[in-house]
Amino acid sequence: MTTKDKILLGMLVFVPISFITEWLHLHPVIVFVTSGLAIIPLAAWIANSTEQIATVVGPSLGGLLNATFGNATEMIISIVALRAGLVEVVKASITGTIVANLLLALGAAIFLGGLRFKEQSFQPKVARINASSLNLALVVLLTPTAIDFTSKGLQATTINNFSAVAAILLLVFYLLMLLFSMKTHKDMYELRATELDESEQAEVKSHQHETSLWKNVAILLICTIALVFVSDVLVASLQKAITTLGFTSLFTGVILIPLFGGAVEYITAATFAMKNKMDLAVAVAMGSSLQIAMFVAPILVLVGQFMGQPMNLDFNPFEVLAVAIAVLITNSISTDGNSNWLEGALLLITYAVLGAAFYFHP
Repeated sequence: MTTKDKILLGMLVFVPISFITEWLHLHPVIVFVTSGLAIIPLAAWIANSTEQIATVVGPSLGGLLNATFGNATEMIISIVALRAGLVEVVKASITGTIVANLLLALGAAIFLGGLRFKEQSFQPKVARINASSLNLALVVLLTPTAIDFTSKGLQATTINNFSAVAAILLLVFYLLMLLFSMKTHKDMYELRATELDESEQAEVKSHQHETSLWKNVAILLICTIALVFVSDVLVASLQKAITTLGFTSLFTGVILIPLFGGAVEYITAATFAMKNKMDLAVAVAMGSSLQIAMFVAPILVLVGQFMGQPMNLDFNPFEVLAVAIAVLITNSISTDGNSNWLEGALLLITYAVLGAAFYFHP
């Protein structure tokens, strides 16, 4: 068991602690923080068990499984928040997760990797495809704002109907991306496997034989159920906690919630980069952003409309601006397939600037 596994195992203590703090009606900030910390190990175990199941069921089905459940944590938290009527917080967490993955996760990976290696490289073809896909997501986010800005007396149902159509189209494109990466052009993506040295490849093969399918399925189910209840605690304490702390719903949704839900991904991306495995680091950071934009957001739009919640793709203009900044600056430094520590610092400083802007935003 690695040091990271031991830390995550120890952090599981926050799961019962979060329930106890709510049961004792302790200060909302304490409940919010403990439930947020409880989400981190649950998210890690869900991701780990999904990967282990994927190694057993084979590359095609395994890839689909990873693509579907890669951001299960964010989706579960968002659905619980939607059920509670916190639509604006859900929207903010979507844009916040995209921004955090592109600027914080990728920035930390490039910066820390760049400190150990003068220059690192990754697949430019894959980076360009990811960049173009992010541009499509940005177009979809900008369109409702443009419709709203250029129309007078616009009915809310118009944006809702557009969002439903756009959500379906994004899901279609996401399926096409899976077909592209796992079937027609899988050789482009399999190059990442060459980053594993011989000892690691042997370890992976050995671990595949040792992996128990049903054990990991059980872990996935237990952690998912626990995450639903912990998310309930988090969402229930959310409004009182942010009022007490003086934060806005916008700052909480864009900055705080993504930090709890994506902490493990940020650490994973940075760890890969420090081992000079930049293809894997980029795959974690940019791939997660694409999953949020192309899969999680559309699913939440459709689920929200099914639940009777006015969930659509009409985001706060400042959120859209933040996503546009993150996409443009990430694309500008990633399409050449090379990176250095200064580019990582650039991404991190940009994230800090946006974080400060959301903090002071009224």
